Amino acid sequence: MAERSQTAPEAGNDTGNEDAIGGNVNKYIVLPNGYSGQPKKGHLTFDACFESGNLGRVEQVSDFEYDLFIRPDTCNPRFRVWFNFTVENVKELQRVIFNIVNFSKTKSLYRDGMAPMVKSTSRPKWQRLPPKNVYYYRCPDHRKNYVMSFAFCFDREDDIYQFAYCYPYTYTRFQHYLDSLQKKNMDYFFREQLGQSVQQRQLDLLTITSPENLREGSEKKVIFITGRVHPGETPSSFVCQGIIDFLVSQHPIARVLREHLVFKIAPMLNPDGVYLGNYRCSLMGFDLNRHWLDPSPWAHPTLHGVKQLIIKMYNDPKTSLEFYIDIHAHSTMMNGFMYGNIFEDEERFQRQSIFPKLLCQNAEDFSYTSTSFNRDAVKAGTGRRFLGGLLDHSSYCYTLEVSFYSYIIGGTTAAVPYTEEAYMKLGRNVARTFLDYYRLNSLVEKIAVPMPRLRFRLQRTHL
Repeated sequence: MAERSQTAPEAGNDTGNEDAIGGNVNKYIVLPNGYSGQPKKGHLTFDACFESGNLGRVEQVSDFEYDLFIRPDTCNPRFRVWFNFTVENVKELQRVIFNIVNFSKTKSLYRDGMAPMVKSTSRPKWQRLPPKNVYYYRCPDHRKNYVMSFAFCFDREDDIYQFAYCYPYTYTRFQHYLDSLQKKNMDYFFREQLGQSVQQRQLDLLTITSPENLREGSEKKVIFITGRVHPGETPSSFVCQGIIDFLVSQHPIARVLREHLVFKIAPMLNPDGVYLGNYRCSLMGFDLNRHWLDPSPWAHPTLHGVKQLIIKMYNDPKTSLEFYIDIHAHSTMMNGFMYGNIFEDEERFQRQSIFPKLLCQNAEDFSYTSTSFNRDAVKAGTGRRFLGGLLDHSSYCYTLEVSFYSYIIGGTTAAVPYTEEAYMKLGRNVARTFLDYYRLNSLVEKIAVPMPRLRFRLQRTHL
C-alpha cells in the first residue's frame, strides 16, 4: 500500500488525532492534493450524516487508497467499532482500497473471515464483501493499531454505495415495525411507552399474552426480554424481531405460549445510541449495561424505567418473574450462546443450564459448549448479574449472545455467515424453546386453526 502523506486532507479536523473526531463526515468530497477545480467523477464523496451513520474522518493516501476513521461513541472516545457510511460520485470500474484504521478492539472476527456489508441504490439488499478482499492486521503507521483494509470496485457510476460493520437496524425501522404490528389490532399484543430517552425517543414496552392473563388478580408467569442496550449490536434487534414475530403469529406453539405465559419485551433499551450510530454507549457516553445497580432517572432513564418495572413485578405476589434474557451480539465468537450466573446452590445452578441445553436442541446455530456461567467483577453492573442477585431461586437470568459474523454447525468446520433471516430464525427458536421448558408440547395438537380476533377494550395497568 502507498506511503501515507503527512498533509493528507481531513474532514473538519485540524488534528490527526482520531480521539479528537467530533462528528460524522457530511457530503465530504475528497480532492487530490493540489487540485483546485470542480469535483469530477471519481472524486469520491463520503457521507455519514444519516440515522445510525458513523464515519468521522477521511484521509486520501493515494489516487486509489483512503484511510477511514470511525467516529468514537458520543462523549466516550474509548469505543470505536461501528461504521456505516455512503460513497458516491464514483467512476465506473473505479478500484479503491479503504483502510479502517482506528478500531478500539484488537480481537475481531475479521481474523476469521468476516467482511463488511455493502449495498447500493440499484441493489438494495445487503451482502457481505468477498473475504478474500478483506485484510486485518496491525499497522505501524497507526500507532500499531489494528486496521481492516478491503478492496472494492465500483461498477455503476450513478449508484450510491453504502458500507457497514453489520446489517443496520435503525430506530426508525423499529418504530415502523411496531406501528405495523399495532395496526393489526391483535387482542394479545399491547404496546406502551414505558419512558423516554435523554433525547426524548420512545422506550417501547411490548406485552404479548392472552388478554385473560392480564385480568386483575390472575396469576402470571412472566418472561422479560430486552435488547439493544449496546446500540451497535444490531443482530440483537433481528433476534428480538424473530421472537416477536413468532409470538404474535397464529402458529399453534405461539398460541399455547400466549395462553400460559406473559411476555414482556423492551426491544430497544438505548434508542439514542442506536439513532446516533454509537457502538456501545448512550448519548452521554454511558455503557448502560454497567449501570443496573443504581441507574439515574436523568442520565439513564430507559434503564431506570425498566428496572423499576421489574422490581414492581418482583414485589407483586401474583407475578412470577421466571426469565430475564438480555440479547447482545459478540464481536469475537461464532454462533449463538448464553452467559448465566453462578450460584452457591448447586441445584439452582444445574436448573439454570436446562434452558440453554433445550435451545441447543432447537437451534442449529446455538452452541451449548460456548455457553458459560460466571460472576466476573467486571460484569457486576450488567442486567444478568444484577437481576440474578435480586430475583429469587425460581428466576433465571441470561445474556443471549449471537455472533456478528457466522455460526458453525455441529460436526462441521465451515462457517455459515449469518443473514438477517438467520438472526430472526434464532429468535423464533428462542421463543419455541419455552414450549419445551414448560412441557406444553401435548397442548399443541389440541389447538384448532383459529379465527382472527380483534382487540376488545381491556382496562389494564402495569404488571
